[in-house]
This record gives sequence, C-alpha cells and structure tokens, in this order.
Amino acid sequence: MTDAAPPTAPRPEARAPRGFADRRGPEVAAERRIVRQVSEVYERWGFEPLETGAFEYADALGKFLPDADRPNEGVFALQDDDDQWMALRYDLTAPLARFAAQSWETLPKPYRRYAFGPVWRNEKPGPGRFREFVQCDADTVGSDRPEADAEIIAMACEGLQAAGLEAGQAVVRVSNRKLFDGLFDAGGVTDPVQRLTALRAIDKFDRLGWSGVAALLGEGRLDDSGDYTKGAQLPLGVAATIEAFLGSAGGDDEAPTRAATLDAISRCGGLGAAGEAALSELAGIDRALSAMRVDQATVRFDPTIVRGLEYYTGAVFEAELLLDTVDDRGRPVRFGSIGGGGRYDDLVARFTGQATPATGFSFGVSRLASALRAAGRSGPVPRGPVVVIVFSETDMQAYLDAVSELRGAGIAAELYLGRAGMKAQMKYADRRGSPVAVMLGGDEIAAGQVTLKDLDAGRMLAAGMADNEAWKSQRPGQQTVPRDTLVRTVRSIIEASSIMLP
Repeated sequence: MTDAAPPTAPRPEARAPRGFADRRGPEVAAERRIVRQVSEVYERWGFEPLETGAFEYADALGKFLPDADRPNEGVFALQDDDDQWMALRYDLTAPLARFAAQSWETLPKPYRRYAFGPVWRNEKPGPGRFREFVQCDADTVGSDRPEADAEIIAMACEGLQAAGLEAGQAVVRVSNRKLFDGLFDAGGVTDPVQRLTALRAIDKFDRLGWSGVAALLGEGRLDDSGDYTKGAQLPLGVAATIEAFLGSAGGDDEAPTRAATLDAISRCGGLGAAGEAALSELAGIDRALSAMRVDQATVRFDPTIVRGLEYYTGAVFEAELLLDTVDDRGRPVRFGSIGGGGRYDDLVARFTGQATPATGFSFGVSRLASALRAAGRSGPVPRGPVVVIVFSETDMQAYLDAVSELRGAGIAAELYLGRAGMKAQMKYADRRGSPVAVMLGGDEIAAGQVTLKDLDAGRMLAAGMADNEAWKSQRPGQQTVPRDTLVRTVRSIIEASSIMLP
C-alpha cells in the first residue's frame, strides 16, 4: 500500500488589490513627466525640495483617526514593536507640518518647500479614484500674507501649463472657509458636527445642484442607489442664505470678475465677522493676482468651493479640468478636480501650541495623468531602445560590441536575450517601441557592414503620416551601411523620427 500524495497547495490568483494600479511604460512616463515639469516650476519660484518617510506616527496625522483601538479608518496603519501605531501618509501636508514643528528653529522663515511622492488612503476605490496615488505639492509655512496665497495660486496656474494644459483648459476656483464660518455664526449654528455635515453637502453642489444640496442641508437625501444620507438640519433661514451665497458665483458662461464675485457675496448679507474677514482676505488675494497679471478667467472666486479636508482654515483653492474627456468606451465623462489646496494655519500648532500660518497647493499627479489621457493629451509615447537582433551564438561578441557602442554614445540599446527566431525578434522590437533594429548577420560581419531597419518609418507610413514619394525615397525602411558608421546612422534615424512623430 502506497502513501497518498500530499494535496497540492492552491495557486494564488494573480490580481492587484482594489485601488492599487499597475502602470507600464507610457503611464509611468506620463506621471514622471508631470512631476518633473511641475517641480521645475516650483524650483523656479524659489521652493526647495523635501522628502519625508512613507510612514508617520498615527497621532501626527490626526484628521482621519477615529477614537478606536486600531486607527485604520481612512489610513493604512500598523503597530510597531514598541506598540506605537504608524500609518502610511495620506497626503504630503501632514508630514510637512510635523517636519516644520520638529525643525522650526533651523529653518528659514517663511519656509518654502515642495515635495512629491505616493500617498495612501484607505477609502473605497472607484473610477479615477485610487488608494495609492502620486501628489506633487508646494507650501509656504510661516506667512499669513494674502500674497502668499496668491503666489501659490499663480504658481499652480503655471504648473498646469507646464503639465501640458493650454489657456482655457483648466480653471482654479478660490474661496475662503471663513465665509461659511461667519454664515454659521450669524445663523446660530454652533454644533461642529452640524457644520461639517453642511460643508460636506455644499461640497457636492457641482454634482447634485441646489436641489440635492438643499435636501442634505435639511432632513437628508435618498440617492439613486437607495442609500439615505442624513442631512445637516439647518434652520431654513441659514439654508436660504446659503442658496443666495452659492448663486453669487454665476455660471461658467458668465465668468464674473473676481471683484464682481466678492461684491455679489457681500450683498448676500449674514456673513458675520468671520465672513467679513474672509472677504478682506480674498480682496487681498485678488489684488496680488492682478498685480501678477493672472487672468480673470483662469482664477475665479467661487463660494461653492469648500474642500474636503478639515484642516483648512481660510482660503481654499481647487483646479478643475475644462477639457472634454471620454472613458475607455468613448463616452463623455466629467473629470472635475485635478488639484487643490488652501490655508491651514492650525496644522503646525497641533505640535507646538503656537499659531503658525501656512498655505499650499497639491497636484494630483495620478489623477491629472489620467485626465490628460482621457482627453487624448497624454503626451508623447516614450521611445523604446534600439534592439540588436541575435542570429547565432557564435557571433555573440559582435552583437555585444554593437550594443555597448550604442550605449556608450548615449543611445538606449538592448541585446535580444530570448531564444526566438528572426521574425519573433522583429515583433519584439516593434512591441518595445524600438526606433531601429540592428542586424549583424554573417554576411554583414564578414563585409564590415551592418543592416539597420527603420521601425519608426514603418509606423509613420502605417499611420499615414508620411505618404509623399519624396519622403519615402529619402527615408528607406532598411539600409546597409559601413559598420563604423553604426552610431552616426542610428542617431540620424532617431533624430529624423523625433521630428515626425507626435
């Protein structure tokens, strides 16, 4: 009798966790391009780079942490061997506040820094919403001047252009959280939970319209899925003031000037002392933006902007994409926000107990890259390396010499290291986006020559980008040249392609 064979362990399913995306060459290149170009803007405006760790102590993050034994609501947390909870950073602002408080004595004041990197949020993923994504921020810590807010806003506009958007393809909307603080104070709404519920309702104005927001400011709302959201139960007079308030910005077609919007808001009345202070701060921002010649249509004042994070204390900004975008099936979609920020004067004070004003803006790099892709504006496809084809094992030295020579000249190149034949190797080079395939067969090696196949020429012909006979005669798809002209000829092919390709 033989022993039974041990049961085979089940194979794991190859799948990425929900909300965590795999990205290949074009997607990675698009995000890196945005980070590089926006970072260049930040540095040109005098901001220095800062890197902080992926983990922060959970009590340093604050905003997302409930009163519970395990702080895992909104963040991904774990307990260290000293029993302290650490959490992956959910943005780049909370780590900055901790760093500024920890290093304040040694920092130049105001402290101007930019940072980029992945952040993590333990939230329900959805279309365009990930649990891990890249942000690129710039912040000024230590200045309460409205010019600091205006500078951040103007720099964000320049960053949007650097990322690939043209005039009229995005708008930065600006408001001030103190407007609603004053409105709630004047209306006798003192409960912080009731205020927060109302702000969250107002934040949905662009999606739900006034009828949906009115329901959420009152008893509540039943959405299309059948879920019921309890409302803020505001007094009717406060809700009526908010309705007038939200209508003061005008529609996209009207685009009132910033000064006209401030005037319309002030006429709504019922703003209280905090609201009047907000109007004064926004007027100061407008003066600075005008002095920097920031267009009225590019930056607008809009009281519907409240921003979701609770640490904002004053001016808030949100960048909205205006380009037409479509989903994977070609259906129109609205992308909405691609970045935002504001003033957070209390965040550093959580650590020091001393008021430290701060303001900043964050590009949602992953979201902006997705939005540009959905608008057909993802930028040039990254070029693959030159591929050296392998014909036989006995000529391996010739292949290695060729690929080393190309790399030494600064040309990205690789030697095919599979075991397939010529046809499969050419298909491989095409899938890699290679501009040129280098062929050194026995005859070429013996004659001191090399054959070069111009793969970009084939792509351009297939795309109908080069259909005149003169171009075809000057751009042979394949040519055999002296071996000692390998680098020069490959470089000329690549440079010619760079002129023609998008």
